[in-house]
Amino acid sequence: MSTTKIKKGDTVKVIAGKDKGKEGKVVSVKNGKVLVEGVNTVTKHAKPSQSNPNGGILHQEAPIDASNVMYVVKGKTTRIGFKTVEGKNGPTKVRFAKSTGEVID
Repeated sequence: MSTTKIKKGDTVKVIAGKDKGKEGKVVSVKNGKVLVEGVNTVTKHAKPSQSNPNGGILHQEAPIDASNVMYVVKGKTTRIGFKTVEGKNGPTKVRFAKSTGEVID
């Protein structure tokens, strides 16, 4: 994937899977998977280590596929497109919300 439509810091809504309907902020994007805070929480059993001396059961978010989330703008989900906009340094490629037409970044 050369350019991903979902980026770090975007607010997204889960559209498929066990957490369908939940919204959250994207923490990271890697290899077509996104990590959304508060979504797809899993329990992990950790052995005692220097950073976690007691070990025990940890609750943390697991990555979900980018195709299972949708960008949220003004409380509604929308698809994302790319277009070129003329700027002072020549044309630049920007993301825009397909439902409203407004530029995201």
